[in-house]
Amino acid sequence: MVKSQRHTVAVAALAIALSQVPVAAFAQSAGSADAGEAATGADIVVTGTRIAVPGLTSSSPVASTGEEQIKLQSALTVEDFSTKIPQLSGGVRQGSQGSDAFGAQVLELRNFGQSRSLVLIDGTRATPFSFRNSADVNAIPASLIKRVDVLTGGAAAVYGADAVAGVVNFILNDEFEGIRGTATSRLSEHGGAQYGGSLMVGTGLGDRGHIVIAADYTQRDRIRAGQRDWAETPNQTIPSIGGVFTDVASGRKFGFTDSGDFTTNPSATSNISDTYPLVSPLKRINVAALFKYEITPQVEIYGRAMYTNSRTQETGTPGATPASVNRTVSISESNPYLTDDIRNQLTFVNGAARVNVSRSLAELGLINYETERNTLQFQTGLRGPLTNAVKWNVYAQYGRSTENTLITGDGLVTSPTGANNFDSIVNSVNIFGPNQTELADALGSTINGFNRKRDQFVTAATLSGTLEELFSLPAGPIGFAIGAEYRRETASIDQDTALLTGNTYRQGVQAAYSGSFDVKELYGEILVPVLRDLPLIRKFDVGGAYRLSDYNMFGTHGTWKVEGNWEVDRNLRLRGTYQRVLRTPNFGEFAAGMSSLPFSNLVTVDRLKPRYGGDPCVLGTGDAAQCARFGAPAVGSANSNAASYLTGNYYYGGNPDIKPETGYTTTLGAVFTPTFLPGLNLTIDWYELDLRGAVGVIQPIAAITSCYVTNPTATNPLCSLVTRNADGTFKDAFVNNQNLGRLLQRGFDISASYTLHPDFVPGTGVRLSYQGNIVTSYLIQANSTVSAVQCKGTFGATCSSDGTTLVQPDYRHTVGLSWLFDKGVIQFDWQRIGKVKSSTVGSTETISAQNTFDLSASYEFTDAITFSAGIYNLFDKNPPYVSTGGVFNTFPDTYDILGRTIGFSLTAHL
Repeated sequence: MVKSQRHTVAVAALAIALSQVPVAAFAQSAGSADAGEAATGADIVVTGTRIAVPGLTSSSPVASTGEEQIKLQSALTVEDFSTKIPQLSGGVRQGSQGSDAFGAQVLELRNFGQSRSLVLIDGTRATPFSFRNSADVNAIPASLIKRVDVLTGGAAAVYGADAVAGVVNFILNDEFEGIRGTATSRLSEHGGAQYGGSLMVGTGLGDRGHIVIAADYTQRDRIRAGQRDWAETPNQTIPSIGGVFTDVASGRKFGFTDSGDFTTNPSATSNISDTYPLVSPLKRINVAALFKYEITPQVEIYGRAMYTNSRTQETGTPGATPASVNRTVSISESNPYLTDDIRNQLTFVNGAARVNVSRSLAELGLINYETERNTLQFQTGLRGPLTNAVKWNVYAQYGRSTENTLITGDGLVTSPTGANNFDSIVNSVNIFGPNQTELADALGSTINGFNRKRDQFVTAATLSGTLEELFSLPAGPIGFAIGAEYRRETASIDQDTALLTGNTYRQGVQAAYSGSFDVKELYGEILVPVLRDLPLIRKFDVGGAYRLSDYNMFGTHGTWKVEGNWEVDRNLRLRGTYQRVLRTPNFGEFAAGMSSLPFSNLVTVDRLKPRYGGDPCVLGTGDAAQCARFGAPAVGSANSNAASYLTGNYYYGGNPDIKPETGYTTTLGAVFTPTFLPGLNLTIDWYELDLRGAVGVIQPIAAITSCYVTNPTATNPLCSLVTRNADGTFKDAFVNNQNLGRLLQRGFDISASYTLHPDFVPGTGVRLSYQGNIVTSYLIQANSTVSAVQCKGTFGATCSSDGTTLVQPDYRHTVGLSWLFDKGVIQFDWQRIGKVKSSTVGSTETISAQNTFDLSASYEFTDAITFSAGIYNLFDKNPPYVSTGGVFNTFPDTYDILGRTIGFSLTAHL
C-alpha cells in the first residue's frame, strides 16, 4: 500500500511539473492526411506514387506521424508510437505470448491480417522474416525515423503484391548533420521497464554527398502475469505439480499438495499461471547507415545498410504451460522413495504395483524459446537527371533474416531405443511430490529447436518526371513513371529431429520446409492535368497506374488503379481512387508442410483458447437434427471444454494448390482548408476494401459454429474440418491454409487539426488534432457456401481474419491538445477504442469503450540539449476483462497491458 501511494505521489508530482514548464515547440501531427503534399527540394518522397514532382498532392488517404511526435512518446521502438494510430489494428506486439514472431512487432492495417500490409523504407520493401510477408518494424532504428506515412486503401499497382490493406512507409533522415545522443527509459508503475539509447552521426561529404550512421540499443524487462492483478487466471490450471497417483488394482488415490503434503484426497490440478510471462524480455541492437554521393552532376550513388540483432525469450507456439505426464507405470516394491504412507496405498504383485501417474513436470520449467534473430539489408543505387524534367533511378537491395531457437522447459518422450523415458526413471528418481529437482535432470532436455532463414532480393529501374520538354496540355505537363522490377524470395526452416517426429512433451509435430519464388514486373503511372483556373475548378487531375506481374509459381496478373483529384478552390479538394489489388501466398501458406499440436491444447493453452468454444451439441445451443446426424453426445452428457473431450490432433500447414488473393479497393474523400478559418485542416475519406478468395484458415470455433448452429446442413463443407470419434467426442481439427470466401470492409477515416494563436494564452499557440476510424461494415465469409458474418464492433476468434488480432472495433480515435511555446510543447492525448461485443454465437458479453490518456512534454534547454517526458496511460487504466476467448483475461493485441508508464528522454545534439 505504501509503495502504491509513493508511486501515485511521484506520478502526480511529474504531472504538475510538466504542466508548469514552458516547453517545446515541436510541430506535431496526429495524422496529416496529405503527407508529403507540399514537398519541395531535391529528394521528394510522396507515399503512394512514384511520380515525385514538387507540389504533388496525394489522391489516396495518407496519415503521417512526424519525428517530433515520436519524441513526445519517449519512443524506443516503433511500437511505442504506432499503437496510437487508429488505422493500425493489433498485429503482433510485446504482449503477444505464444506468437512465433519472437520479439518482432508486426503491423496490421484494418484487421485485414499482417500479411496484407506492406512495410516500406523510403519507398522500397523492408526485409521480411519468418515464413510470412511480415517485416519486424522494430528492426528500423527509431532514432533515424523522420516520419511514418500510413496509406490505406491498397497500393498494389504502385508497390506490388501485399499492399492490399495499404502500406506503412518509414521515411528516414538521410540529411542529419552533427552528433546526437539520446538516452530513454519507460518505466511501468506496476513493474516492467524498457530502456536504451541511441547515437547518430551525420556529415556532409564535401558539397557532393552526405552520410548518416545510427546505432540504437533497446532492452525490455520481463513482466510476469502475477505482476498485474487483472491477469490472474484461476481457471488456467495444469495437472497437479505434486502429482495424483492411482493404484490400478484397488483404485485408491493419493497425492501431494502444491506445498508437498501427502493426501488421500488430492487435487487433480494446480495453478502456476502467475509465473507465466505477460511481456517477454528482449535485447536488441540496431545499426544503420544512409549515404548519397554525387559522382557527376548526372549521377548520384546512394544506399543504405541496416543490421539488427535481437535476443528474446518467449513461450513459443505451445504456450508457457509446463510438460506433464499421464501414464500407468510399474512401481517397484524396493523403490527407495516410497514412504509408509505411499506403501499403504499400493498393491504389490510379484514385487511391483501398477500405478497411474498424473502430474505436471513443472520441474522442467515453463516452455521457453530462446531466440536470436539477425536481420540485415543492403541497398545501393544510382540516380540522376536524364533531362531537366525527367529523372532515372536504378537500385538493387538484398535482405536476409536468420533465426536460431533453443527450446527449454521440455524433454524427450522416448529414448533412441524407443523406451519411454518417464517409465524408465520412476524407480530411480523421486516422482512423488512437487519440486523434485532430480526430475529435471532426468527428463529435461535442451532441444535445438529450429533455424529459420528468409532471403529477399529486389532490383528495379524507374524513369519519372513530366513530358513538359515535349509538350504540355493547357492545364500543365503530364507526369509519368515507368519501370521494371525483379524480386526473388526464399525461405527455409530446419527442425530438430525431436520436433520432426513429435518426440517431445509439448511441441507436437513441427514440419521443416523450404520454398522460393520470383516475379518479373513492369509498371507505369500517369498523371494528367485536365483543367486549371476555371470557376469551381482550380485544379483537376486524373491519373492511373498499371503493374503486370509474372510469377514463376502463381501465373501472370495485372493490378491497376484510376484516380482523380479535384481542387474546387483554396477551401476544398475532392479526391478518389479505385484499384485492383493482389496478394500472393506467403511461404507458410503454400510451402509449409503439415504440422500438428494436440487438439486438447485449445483448452489448456491460454493463447489457443479463442480457437475453440465447446461443443454446441453438448452445450444445448446446436441444431438437434444436425447433432444427431453427426453422432454427437446428448445435451449435458459431457464436459466439452475438458481436455479429454478433444482426443486427437490440431493439424495445420500449407497448401501447394493455393491461389493468389484478388480484390478491389475504393476511396472517396474531401480535404477542407478553409481560408476563412486559417489553421484548420480537415479530411474525410470513405473507403471500401473488397478481397475475394482470401487465404486463411478456419479455426475450430468457426467451423463448429457454422456446422451446428448457423448453417446446420448435411452438405456444409466446414463440418469436415472437425471430426468426431465413435462416442461423439471431437477427434481431429484441420486448419490448413486455403482460399476462403470474402473479406469486405467499409468505413471512414477522419483527420483534423486546428491551430489557434489566441492573445490571452501564453506561448505561440494551441493545436487541437483528431484522427479517427469508423467502420460501418466488416463482413467475413469463411467459405463461398456459407453466409458472411458481420464482424464490425466484435471480439473473438470467430471474426479474426488471421487469428492474430482478436478485436475488431467499429470506432477508434486519437485526440491531441497541444500547448505550443517557442522552446517546447505540452501535449495531452486521448485514445478511445469503441465498444465491442462477442462474436461467439449466443454470447451476450460486451467490452465497454476503453479510454486512455497521455500527458507529455518536451523542452529545449539549449540548442544542444532537449528533454522530453511523458506519463502514458495517465490514469492507470487496466485492460478490459473478458470471461472467455482472451489471453490473460484480456486482449493484449489491442489494449494497453502495461498500466501507467513514465517515460524520459534526454537528447544532446552537437
